[in-house]
Amino acid sequence: MSSLRQAQDSAWFTSPDDAATRLHEAGYLADAATATTAYLAGTLEKPLLIEGPAGVGKTELAKAVARAAGADLVRLQCYEGLDEARALYEWNYKKQLLRIQAASSMADQSPQSWEETHDDIFTDEFLLTRPLLTAIRREQPTVLLVDEVDKTDVEVEGLLLEVLSDFQVTIPELGTVSATRRPFVVLTSNATRELSEAVKRRCLFLHLGYPDAERERQIVTSQVPALDEKVVRQLVDVVARLRELELKKAPSIAESVDWARTLIALQVGTLDEEAISSTLGVVLKHASDQARAVKELGLAASGR
Repeated sequence: MSSLRQAQDSAWFTSPDDAATRLHEAGYLADAATATTAYLAGTLEKPLLIEGPAGVGKTELAKAVARAAGADLVRLQCYEGLDEARALYEWNYKKQLLRIQAASSMADQSPQSWEETHDDIFTDEFLLTRPLLTAIRREQPTVLLVDEVDKTDVEVEGLLLEVLSDFQVTIPELGTVSATRRPFVVLTSNATRELSEAVKRRCLFLHLGYPDAERERQIVTSQVPALDEKVVRQLVDVVARLRELELKKAPSIAESVDWARTLIALQVGTLDEEAISSTLGVVLKHASDQARAVKELGLAASGR
């Protein structure tokens, strides 16, 4: 059986339409390009690199794939200074030291060479697995989310290359650990720096931007069905105007949903200037952004 046939037999989704339907059932409204790419990532067993501004649903897509497939989610949150010990594995040095001390205390009764002690302490019992190794070793369906990969140092990409190339990890003391069941891998990037071509070459690529007005209305309505349709349209229109401004941080889709829930909590029947001004902090988290919005939208600054 060919590798492609094997991949098809273990596909996460049976077709792009199946991906769209099941992701929708899992609470994620995927457009045609997103559904198709999610289907291909599972069928071809290739990592999926999702790039776009913060808050457009990159991380949520990985979570939705896990929910739709009934898989576990293993997440590696990237940050500056992330190293192999936090991403891949490390040894439990305290436990190893206790074993060495125990072996030393028993040396008079049962002499043991250093080679024997070494082989005894570098075993699975003393291995602390981190997200990358955890996902590779799992036999159950697993979604591996490498979140905000652009925040890591360039050196970490070398570590990712081994994982993404052959889905295996080399542990000097134990040998090579290969995946028995490849995880569905999602890497997200806010494009704060350019990723290496070597990493990109091993991935399918999907760019997610802010949705158009109709799709954002659908997303907000699906998440906050109790909000009046008229208010949803007003909210989406205002958010679109805010995104056109030169802000430090434009409102995300998640913040649109939070704003909708806020309006429900406040029992707002229409999103007028007063309602916008009093709740602007839900969608804009910088004082300079709020000041610009008040000026550009012609809002009253009083009461905020």
